[in-house]
Amino acid sequence: MTNPVTSLKRISDHYKTLDAKDKRSFWIDGLLNNAIYIILVVFVIYTVIKNPRVATKDSIINLISLVAANLPMALGIGGCIVLTGTDLSAGRVVGLTAAVSASLLQATDYINKFWDNLGEVPIVVVLLVALLIGGVVGIVNGFFVAKFQLHPFIVTLATQLMVYGACLLYFMSNDNNGQPISGLSQTYKDVVTGSIIGDLTGGALVLPNYVIYALVVLAIMWFIWNKTTFGKNMFAVGSNPEAANVSGVNVFMTTMMVHALAGVTYGYTGFIEAARISSNQPGTGLNYESDAIAACVIGGVSFVGGTGTIGGVVLGVFLLRIIFVGLNALSIDNNMQYIIKGAIILLACSIDMRKYLSKK
Repeated sequence: MTNPVTSLKRISDHYKTLDAKDKRSFWIDGLLNNAIYIILVVFVIYTVIKNPRVATKDSIINLISLVAANLPMALGIGGCIVLTGTDLSAGRVVGLTAAVSASLLQATDYINKFWDNLGEVPIVVVLLVALLIGGVVGIVNGFFVAKFQLHPFIVTLATQLMVYGACLLYFMSNDNNGQPISGLSQTYKDVVTGSIIGDLTGGALVLPNYVIYALVVLAIMWFIWNKTTFGKNMFAVGSNPEAANVSGVNVFMTTMMVHALAGVTYGYTGFIEAARISSNQPGTGLNYESDAIAACVIGGVSFVGGTGTIGGVVLGVFLLRIIFVGLNALSIDNNMQYIIKGAIILLACSIDMRKYLSKK
């Protein structure tokens, strides 16, 4: 890992060698390349001044909880973006796996059970089912991208529609008639949304358990990206698939595995989301992928390919959640937030492409 002090000294030494014109360009490029971060800092300061309650302990805990709920899916999509692709099916996979998880983990004495004669199902089994569903969708995405060289946008758009259709059929099945799936078992809710930390601290710091699980997922993904051959191959394929193939990298298998891993993170997110929102509907997961994509781009995962860090994804998710918490604190209309979200994605992608073109 590069020492920040060493990097700053190197930049400082380089700056001293520049003439007046180049120094001016240095500052202009720096401001433009980091415009989104500058805007976000100004926004946060403005929000705290206008509504100091966003800086309270409860608000910070809420922010951390939101980040933990969204981070795993962003980490999965991040890998797809590293391969110069994306995944539009992510949100719908979350919706489907949330529905399946909720239907299998309803309380045994709940009146409107989805599966009337189903007894208590082990939580681990349901988690594995959710991961399997997500992984299968990811494998399908990866196969068509790798085998037929189809653009990930088209492939995942198709699977998005297919998964959403499957989700709607699931909600209509077994005489459920599209009704929300709720009445979850207390054990399931305790495992996901309970607080071991709260118990250990006597209620002084109450963080839901899924924050701990998100940290575990984060550690696993960091290890995969940075310490495995698969991670190195992923960045090689994202940078230049032809060169990676010549170097002996199995481009087909790497692409398949990246999408499969992404699908697994969506399945995990669905499992967590089912307990987090308690009442699951066909619309669960709508536009989740846009938040994840925006977070990745804000965090420096480039659509050009071969560039990105786990730390950057975490930063992106934090910043995006801060924006939405701030918008709610400022009482900005929910419909307006869609416009702002789209503007953020457009701005982040424009800055990313500008950095890429300036290097060529």
